[in-house]
Amino acid sequence: MAPVSDHDLLVLSEDPFNAETRLDEKTPAITPAGRHYVRTHFSVPTGPRSIVLDGAGTAASISFDEIRALPARSMVVTLECAGNGRRFLEPKVPGEQWGLGAVGTATWTGASLRDVLRTVAIPSRTVEVLFRGADEGMPKDLGKRIGYERSLPLDDACGEDVLVAYLMEGAPIPREHGGPLRLIVPGWYGMASVKWLERITLLDTAFTGFFQKDRYVIDGEPLRHIAPRAVLVYPPDGAVVERALWLIGFAWSGAAPVTRVELSRNDDDEWVPMPTSFLQSNPSPYGWAKFTSHNLLLPGLDQEYSLLIRAVDAAGNTQPVEPRWNALGYANNAVQPVRIRVRG
Repeated sequence: MAPVSDHDLLVLSEDPFNAETRLDEKTPAITPAGRHYVRTHFSVPTGPRSIVLDGAGTAASISFDEIRALPARSMVVTLECAGNGRRFLEPKVPGEQWGLGAVGTATWTGASLRDVLRTVAIPSRTVEVLFRGADEGMPKDLGKRIGYERSLPLDDACGEDVLVAYLMEGAPIPREHGGPLRLIVPGWYGMASVKWLERITLLDTAFTGFFQKDRYVIDGEPLRHIAPRAVLVYPPDGAVVERALWLIGFAWSGAAPVTRVELSRNDDDEWVPMPTSFLQSNPSPYGWAKFTSHNLLLPGLDQEYSLLIRAVDAAGNTQPVEPRWNALGYANNAVQPVRIRVRG
């Protein structure tokens, strides 16, 4: 299934459907659904219009309309696949070979998960909340058919910003993006935001399923918050530019908002902060920030440069220059150089 035009996305695979956002100078601050990256592990299912709530030995159901009747919240959230940047790791690792476009920013509207959970009694011994999507299939190295399942610690699940979403940019969530109902966990890598949500289970022990313990881990440690990243979308790599350079990019982090974007060139150890006025403020702490710089003068004509951009967030997390290699290729947020030549 190819739910959107190949011209709108960079398609990596057709079934399961995986495609990147095209990041360039025309990329808007809010990513339309048809241009927002898509990540699926199995064939795209038809999601249910109700969710089974399972706990304390009993099961109840909450319908789409009942969820819509709960107080609604809207948030601008940047979602990023944990495998974004995998293509740049050496030696190569298995998995979808994402470049830098497995990221997108949208306005999601839904009910607080906390309000949904309040419709049932939560046993005092509950430690985690398990979410199951309607998608299922056979991972290549597992040898059996499973569904996509992920859990959150109870305290995280009950955070005020976790949503059971039903709108994306004010419209019903498209099927390829997990509609009609999906989880949105702001600040976390996209694997936590379970799509085609069909069942929520209250657990009294930690979940150890395939997508919790065998995937989305680095050296046995589970992935959580999105690591800081800045991406230069203009000029493109290999461009011939005027000496007065125009820069456009995006910066984001899941642990805290980005407060600074720094520039270096030709692998120089010196990093120069861009003026804060170049970094456009985002009303949401979970959305990326666009940055622009006009008339940046480069010395010399007919010379080649390597431009490097990195992000620093409010918690002090700094985007690294060197990648952290790992066997599954997750969280590679290392700076990617952009090579340009100044016109003679």
